[in-house]
Amino acid sequence: MKIRHTADIVRYKTMTNMELSDSFTIRDLFLRGCISSVYSDIDRGIIGSAVPDSSDLLLETSDAIRSDFFAERREIGVINIGGSGQIKVDEKLFRLEKLDSLYIGRGSKDIAFSSTDPSQPAKFYFVSYPAHKSYPTTHIKQKNVPRKEMGEQSRSNKRVIFQSIHPDRVTTCQLLMGFTMLDVGSVWNTFPPHTHLRRSEFYLYFDLAEDSRIFHFMGEEDSVKTLILKNQDVALSPSWSMHCGAGTSAYSFIWAMGGENQDFDDMDFIESQDLA
Repeated sequence: MKIRHTADIVRYKTMTNMELSDSFTIRDLFLRGCISSVYSDIDRGIIGSAVPDSSDLLLETSDAIRSDFFAERREIGVINIGGSGQIKVDEKLFRLEKLDSLYIGRGSKDIAFSSTDPSQPAKFYFVSYPAHKSYPTTHIKQKNVPRKEMGEQSRSNKRVIFQSIHPDRVTTCQLLMGFTMLDVGSVWNTFPPHTHLRRSEFYLYFDLAEDSRIFHFMGEEDSVKTLILKNQDVALSPSWSMHCGAGTSAYSFIWAMGGENQDFDDMDFIESQDLA
């Protein structure tokens, strides 16, 4: 497990594009045949992936969290963005198709990932936050999550939001997680931008063409910076940072949040005319 320290609200303003990328993005997370993870100092979140091929992958603890097992004091949200796969949690097996989700509660000891067909491996993306209580592990199928349609084609932001790990469907300590899919011809997400001082957020952009890029905007309204991301890159968004993004083509992204509350609509919007 790698450890990532991010820049603060003062230092980010003078950083180069490379320095911003080194601080606020995670690249090359999905490595076939292994589990990769990053411990962030943003709300002590862990961002990781598991891409099993012919062998199961066991989620093990790390010196970074000083626990007897990974989920001893943590909850985990998982979304599969690859082929069909399975997650075994303490002898109970859950089958996840693409865009299915799994909430894993605090205290789950043995967590193993596998692919149904190693030639088309599952790609499990997971986010973990500290948890104060144990709640049941819950499987959320994409087909059972209501579609929340947002935006307009005329504003190039027509999209569908799937609130998978959400209080309407599963009880968690602080984790919220789901994904957004943009329509063809739409490129903007969450515009106008917003902050939510009470929560941090991690974005995984996926299903982009090889030559497509995302321009993820961050910072304060009078000091906006840009992260340039490719397929399966992650943007780390501290609670003080605004966020919105635009792509060179349509794309999807997984959002995961943790912090003070679980109110999805608790956002402080910034008017476009106030951006400088």
